[in-house]
Amino acid sequence: MPALAIVIVNYNTRELLRDCLHSLYAHPVRATLEVWVADNASKDGSVAMVQAEFPQVRVIASAKNGGYAYANNLALRQILEAWGLEPGAWQNKSQAPSPKPHHYIMLLNSDTIVPPRALDGLVDYLEAHPAIGACGPRLLLANGKLDLACRRSFPSPAAFVYHAVGLSKVFPNSPRFGAYNLTYLDEHQETEVDALVGACMLVRAAVVREVGLLDETFFMYGEDLDWCYRIKEYGWKIMYVPAVIVHHYKRASSSQRPIASIRAFYHAMRVFHRKHYAARTAAPLNWLIEAGITLKEAWSLGSNLVRPAASRRVG
Repeated sequence: MPALAIVIVNYNTRELLRDCLHSLYAHPVRATLEVWVADNASKDGSVAMVQAEFPQVRVIASAKNGGYAYANNLALRQILEAWGLEPGAWQNKSQAPSPKPHHYIMLLNSDTIVPPRALDGLVDYLEAHPAIGACGPRLLLANGKLDLACRRSFPSPAAFVYHAVGLSKVFPNSPRFGAYNLTYLDEHQETEVDALVGACMLVRAAVVREVGLLDETFFMYGEDLDWCYRIKEYGWKIMYVPAVIVHHYKRASSSQRPIASIRAFYHAMRVFHRKHYAARTAAPLNWLIEAGITLKEAWSLGSNLVRPAASRRVG
């Protein structure tokens, strides 16, 4: 029987977290299920709620808000240690400890609702496709539209430029200009992708052991892109599986601190570019990309300051 550990990072989203946990336990799952909540020093009683209403959930209460990657890693370390798969970067697969092919880890946001059979659907997909290292569902927003972040290409310098100047919105059906969010593809089309979103991502535990934990340089945003980049570097495929649907009530945590979240978003863009692209990008283009990120950050900060507090957002 497969083993599935779900890690949910929480920051002051008690009511949404309750709904998420109810959805996970509302229907039986064929895998052996462990659910972990890593709480980032919430002040809304989230930890007490989980302990009182969901005693089967393993809770890690951090004394500080260390960010999304930090909190996930608190749980991932304990999960991998319990499974005998301590994380580490291995030069190749043959050097790594013996894998556990039927052990899986899911990153899941607290602002999601998981319908019946969704967990089984994703686990069954990886069980049937041993060359796939990670997969993700079709994430639907509250308005029923696709969460574009659930299937992405890496933000290469070209993709960043197309997105920054608005070509991706003007020509969403273009394979060139719409490459970042794959808007030229039907949302019902199963496809190999560069990256999924950390709001709902299923990864083989053996893959996590190979590539290591999330990079805590990313406070919030970008760590899922970076993880997927490293997964692909190790030769694993990543798949978007639209037959499985999960509902995502987006920005529940980031909307509480919109200005700080905006800064974290653009900081993540800089970190990702410098880590994966800057060394092989011409210096003038690097300068333009850094300048573009700064200008978009300034625009986003300025436009949010003139919006009512309830409608402020990241991006």
